[in-house]
Amino acid sequence: MVVKMTARKKLAGTSSATVALALILLLLTLTAPCDGCFSIVAGKDASADGYVIMAHNEDDSPPQIVHHRKVPRKKHSPQEEIELRNGGRADQVAQTWAYLWSHMPGMLFSDGYINEWGVGVTSDNCPSREDKPEITDGGIGYMLRRLVAEHAKTSRQGVLLAGKLVERFGYIDSGRTYIICDGEEGWLFCVVNGKHWLAKRVGDNEVAMVANTYTIRQVDLSDKRNFLASDDIVEYAVKRGWYDPKKDRPFDFAAVYANPRSASNPSNSGRQWAGLNYVSDKPIQPGSNLPFSVVPRGKLGPADIMRILRHDNQSKIAQSPFSEKIVCDTGCPICSGATQTSFVVQLRRNMPLEIGIVYWACLASPRTSFYIPFHLGIPDFPAGFSSKSQRPSVDLYNRKVGAPFRADPLQGFWTFYNFYNKVNAAPAETIALAKAGAQQIEKSAFAVQKSLEETARRLYAKDKEAAMQILADYSNGIYVSSLQAMDRLLSNK
Repeated sequence: MVVKMTARKKLAGTSSATVALALILLLLTLTAPCDGCFSIVAGKDASADGYVIMAHNEDDSPPQIVHHRKVPRKKHSPQEEIELRNGGRADQVAQTWAYLWSHMPGMLFSDGYINEWGVGVTSDNCPSREDKPEITDGGIGYMLRRLVAEHAKTSRQGVLLAGKLVERFGYIDSGRTYIICDGEEGWLFCVVNGKHWLAKRVGDNEVAMVANTYTIRQVDLSDKRNFLASDDIVEYAVKRGWYDPKKDRPFDFAAVYANPRSASNPSNSGRQWAGLNYVSDKPIQPGSNLPFSVVPRGKLGPADIMRILRHDNQSKIAQSPFSEKIVCDTGCPICSGATQTSFVVQLRRNMPLEIGIVYWACLASPRTSFYIPFHLGIPDFPAGFSSKSQRPSVDLYNRKVGAPFRADPLQGFWTFYNFYNKVNAAPAETIALAKAGAQQIEKSAFAVQKSLEETARRLYAKDKEAAMQILADYSNGIYVSSLQAMDRLLSNK
């Protein structure tokens, strides 16, 4: 399905000077301390699907561009090596797995992956206190998540692989929490600058959230089902004077290894607190000592998680068991103008993975944008979700985002981000209409999802290609509906 649309007129009263001013204000907002990535993992028993759901808001300062691609399996020769960005080398495997790839050119730590086995990986920047990292052969950074996606068949295998790579090369950035999930297990893999790491499994009946500081607190390293770590994670902290076993028991990973400024930043604790309070079955006190995870008051579906990812300064944490009027009193939104892309992934394993894994992708801030479902088995994303463009210059970004609105199906990122810029500068009534329009399209997508997937499953055994095309047509139709909704809203103003 192909559409051509051009807005018939701009928003009433919107001049080029107003657009420029709005863009300046947006850029100022993007540098504010409340901006930051946000991740959610719902354990399989906390999920309405019965399998893990993972989700993420990717926040980065502009100028940016986001591409979505499907990369096929690849075979490799016995002599082939993996070359890391800073010169290190490792042996390649005979075959790397296919994956869906959210790609941000020029960014070392912003890409996301879902591979053909339903292993997903994304990350949150979580600065550490490490100031004497050990790095070998240039270290590892960008390639860490790519190698998990290419090599791992389970999330646990992905965690162990990531740990092995960190111990061999050393991690080049201050610190980060990688979210590594499959349908059965969701893990938070906390890596520290250098060669130290620790991972914890999210409880099957619990939900965990991360907002730019480590969240793993008390640790039981004898419990290998739920904790994995580098061998000297405690001993090293003692050696550096960060932990005294006699005075500081029990060992608290976040307290010991996190950068104190990040750990005490009210933006980070405020966002995590707001997110957890959407789902918690009991009150959570605000502050920096928040729980790693909570038991939700009900099982969560993708729409519930989308609502959390859309939390902004105007959002109320509805259906709270103790108050329906609690808001993030630190004034820190979970989504903002810096959110370049957002996703929610259903990691269902009770059907062929090509049908069961659904990647709900949102370009631009989910505050006013649309989540569009893409099944793992689709041939590829729509043409408008990818191009050969690299990270744009400031001038090109400003021209694209500030131009009169045009819903162009071949330029997905620019269409969605231009729409966000126009709506964000518009009156509250327009913002409300944009939110309602996005959620109505998503509601329609959820309404037909089950019957569509049942049709695809029946056809799958006879004609896999035809089954996948049905799912691709579903995604393309929702993409076009989203473009049409944006065009209608801005053309009528």
